[in-house]
Amino acid sequence: MSKMEYRDRVIIRKRMIIVFSFLFMAFFLLIIRMCYVMIYNSPKLKSMAIAQWTSDVKIDAKRGRILDRNGNELAVSANVYRIDLDMNTLRSTMEEKKISQDKVASDLAGALSMEKSEVSKILNKTLPGGLPIASATLKRRVEKDAADKVSALNLNGVLISADTKRYYPNSNFLAQVLGHTNSDGVGLTGVELYYNKELAGTPGRRIAELDRKSEELPYTISEFTKPVDGKDIVLTIDEMIQHFAEKSAQQALNDYKANAVSIIVMDPKTGEILAMANKPDYDPNNPWIENKTYDELQKIWRNRAVSDTFEPGSIFKVVTAQTALETNSVGENDTFSCDGSITIGNRTIHCWQTSGHGVQTFPDILKNSCNVGFAELGKKIGKEKLNAYIQKFGFGQKTGIDLPGEAKGIIKKTENISDVDLATISFGQANTVSAVQYLRAFNAVANGGTLITPHVMKEVQHYDESKGKEIVDEEYNIKNNSSKILDENKTAQLRGYLENVVSEGGGKNAFIDGYHIAGKTGTAQKAGVGGYQAGKYVASFAGMAPSSDPRITVLVSIDEPDPYNYYAAQTAAPTAKQLFADIFNYLAIKGDSTSGDSSTAQSNSTGIISTEKGD
Repeated sequence: MSKMEYRDRVIIRKRMIIVFSFLFMAFFLLIIRMCYVMIYNSPKLKSMAIAQWTSDVKIDAKRGRILDRNGNELAVSANVYRIDLDMNTLRSTMEEKKISQDKVASDLAGALSMEKSEVSKILNKTLPGGLPIASATLKRRVEKDAADKVSALNLNGVLISADTKRYYPNSNFLAQVLGHTNSDGVGLTGVELYYNKELAGTPGRRIAELDRKSEELPYTISEFTKPVDGKDIVLTIDEMIQHFAEKSAQQALNDYKANAVSIIVMDPKTGEILAMANKPDYDPNNPWIENKTYDELQKIWRNRAVSDTFEPGSIFKVVTAQTALETNSVGENDTFSCDGSITIGNRTIHCWQTSGHGVQTFPDILKNSCNVGFAELGKKIGKEKLNAYIQKFGFGQKTGIDLPGEAKGIIKKTENISDVDLATISFGQANTVSAVQYLRAFNAVANGGTLITPHVMKEVQHYDESKGKEIVDEEYNIKNNSSKILDENKTAQLRGYLENVVSEGGGKNAFIDGYHIAGKTGTAQKAGVGGYQAGKYVASFAGMAPSSDPRITVLVSIDEPDPYNYYAAQTAAPTAKQLFADIFNYLAIKGDSTSGDSSTAQSNSTGIISTEKGD
């Protein structure tokens, strides 16, 4: 073999190696690509292929109802329709039938009572890259007559399917408690949000095979999963008592030219909220009020009885008085001297009665709502014991109520409480509470010492078609949400003192002849930047009846009443009186004393009754 021939063979061999290497590399890359497509990317490609030749329609479940404790419907879902567009099929239909897009837009707009420009905008939508969209939702919550008009247009690609619409039969009744849903039927506020999972149910599904025109193929088997309707929420709310609370709140809002009014009625033995009214309110059927910003809407939707906090003022004296009894810091005959003010450190604290109340016993300082007397009482108790009971009553922490947006309030730490703070906390300043938080603590006095979590859900139920009746799935468990914190005998003692407040003291305007109502008024100046705000107050009244064994408790809170008529004795107490009278009649609670006895009780009261302007 010549040298030349040997060199040629070497060159050929090298070339063959290079060619085979290239072929091997190409084959290897092809194998990798096939593995990527067939294994890694298979699920995605499979879903895309299935989407091309099948129709996968989600069938919304019917949202559960919200009922009052007697079965009255407060929120229901009605069967309506939705209109969706399969744009590829619709374009093909327009091309086959030689219908212009302008004509389609005009026909759809007329059938659905929409603006033609709005429909055209949807028909002309494109993807971010500029390509036409494949599908779009034209309109939700369509009534049957409008859906029938759309169906009569006979346009392939215009899809009509079942939908549900939320209705609130009583409009703004119980608005902030019930809340409302968004356009997709998902709870946004109130009970609708808190119990959304139970109310929503489980959507169904229908899968059918389609031809190239997106029409269902004959003789094929469709897959259908029936939706599971949402469960019903039965509330503790009593529709009639709620009506009384709404009426009283609206009247107080108007009569006292207030910024807002909140009223809560509860069963102190169970923690059940029988009524919760906030004024002003809104209509959950139309929550998106025109010309309102989102922040303004949030303020309107907010449940102020749960979400807002305030300095309670003299209604907090109930907590201080009960603490004094529990810690044996005071006796019934202990005396307190009030000459109209008291100086603590470098600060002078005034009583609402500037001339003073003179020498008073413990029941008297409560009956007269004497700030000076309670400042001295706070000193007797001591900041450690007082703050321990404030926390035991649940202040400074959420109650656990089953409504969204609950506020905790602000309670000063014991180590940060000065002598002045101790005095002001004792009569209701410095700390902040929410209305529902305060009433939970007040209930502990009413029910004999048990702190119970307030709640609006009585039970969750669903309709069993096979049994033909409602089945209870869940009941509120009171035992797991209550704890004993007070002595039963000492709460009974305080209830007696609080009855005197209504029959003889600052709560006189809540007195109803023949009934034993125990309660306390409170007028608190609102704090602001740099101190308290002139002319801005929160007037409150907390009451229970019958005082010996309370069946109901009531809290009336009036935010910023007319600065010329702001005392709780003149605003909150009369509002509570009307509410109590309505509830007594409805629940058939009979009075147990004669008119003459009641008149005598009032005629024997102290002289300050006829001119009472305090809290």
